[in-house]
Amino acid sequence: MSITQKGQTHYDMIVIGSGPAGRRAAVQGAKFGKRILVIERGRRVGGVSVHTGTIPSKTLRETVLNLSGWRERGFYGKAYRAKQDITAEDLRKRLEITLHHEVEVLEHQFARNRVDTIIGSARFVDLRTITVDGPDGVMTFSAERFVIAVGTRPYRPKHIEFDGENIVDSDEILDLTRIPRQLVVVGASVIGMEYASIFSTLDVKVTVIEPNASMMPFLDRELADEFVHDLRDRGVTVRFNAKVTGAKVQGPGRCLVSMEDGRELRADMVLFSAGREGATDALNLPACGLETDERGRLTVDKATFQTATPHIYAAGDIVGFPSLASTSMEQGRIAACHAFEEPIQAAPEFFPYGIYSVPEISTIGLSEEQARERGIPYECGVARFRETSRGHIMGIGTGFMKMLFALETRRLLGVHIVGEGATELIHIGQAVLNLEGTLDYFVENTFNYPTLAEAYKVAALDAWNRMPRQQASVRVTEQSLGRAIRVVNG
Repeated sequence: MSITQKGQTHYDMIVIGSGPAGRRAAVQGAKFGKRILVIERGRRVGGVSVHTGTIPSKTLRETVLNLSGWRERGFYGKAYRAKQDITAEDLRKRLEITLHHEVEVLEHQFARNRVDTIIGSARFVDLRTITVDGPDGVMTFSAERFVIAVGTRPYRPKHIEFDGENIVDSDEILDLTRIPRQLVVVGASVIGMEYASIFSTLDVKVTVIEPNASMMPFLDRELADEFVHDLRDRGVTVRFNAKVTGAKVQGPGRCLVSMEDGRELRADMVLFSAGREGATDALNLPACGLETDERGRLTVDKATFQTATPHIYAAGDIVGFPSLASTSMEQGRIAACHAFEEPIQAAPEFFPYGIYSVPEISTIGLSEEQARERGIPYECGVARFRETSRGHIMGIGTGFMKMLFALETRRLLGVHIVGEGATELIHIGQAVLNLEGTLDYFVENTFNYPTLAEAYKVAALDAWNRMPRQQASVRVTEQSLGRAIRVVNG
């Protein structure tokens, strides 16, 4: 327990959960000079994001890419490895270092902003009172306002016989003691595809099973198809329209997965990653007038993040899509500002979505499918990374950038990237999109050469060549090194 004000039991705001949404709400409230208490049910602050979600999976990805020599295989062949014998211990070592650092940074942030913290399980007693069952017993606290930011946990259906070693969920896989030879991933969700592609990089034979006809329906279909094609080219088996009816352990390293069509799959490890549910069951929400949906999530006003009980807010994964650390932080900020009646700077209309698979996927704005549904006349341009000088230097053989522009206004509508550095590159498109920029920005501006960011100009030129000619005739030529010279005809 870390209570800086001894004996303090009443606060201006109590935040339940210290993940991205909780920490941002707490720090924002503290900056208004308010007394804030953060309650974390885990052993240390950080929530799911730090301990089992965002940070661990991304750290695991980077560790695998480094040890496997994945980024150099384009030059030295598929058999190349930076470390020949990679063990589970190798993967955990870097993970432990990273997580310890993240927790220290967060603890310092709370201390610097004079945010009180306590470890324990929170439970509502009434509208403004909670108890916390922690290492030192049960304590009671009250507050004028609350923010529920408890996050989610893996969905664990009864027909999957989890044992924490052979059949695991997305939290348990971080504690792996061995690297499997054959891995079955149930669910082509964001988390499922991240882990499927990461283990494939270790040359593990991976099979992905998804009951729907495609993966991640929010993605531009061309982007998703490119990613699936890349996985299959690496030997990953992806089965759509396939439903799992059961999974059980037959012995150490021996798992059997049963399918609805009667087929069976055998592997030495199964990862079930088909959805998550809100971690709200211990909160006694009826005591404060709240109830959840069938997956334990809360409904909020998307503009203020107020729940049905006005002085109680909810933010982060607990309110559903998009369930991103970045958007969760913004939700926490907005909730705190509204709770203390402070001016709220609205979040931008468009936010980037990043999937840390191998290769990365990132997207912002409208997809082609959404543009057609809205009846927006558009044109798109594509740049493949292997066609850029930097892509060739880096040995990148796959991946592309796709940009959509409105025909009438030439405004940028969306950017969709699959490939190396996608989650970093997307921010150029994010800035132009939110500033209502047009195709002309990309055509007329200069990008460092050679860089992957040059793909923006290449894709814009590709779109420009397909668009109807404007009254001012502009001729654009692209030279061999990927640079463009704009010539205005008189």
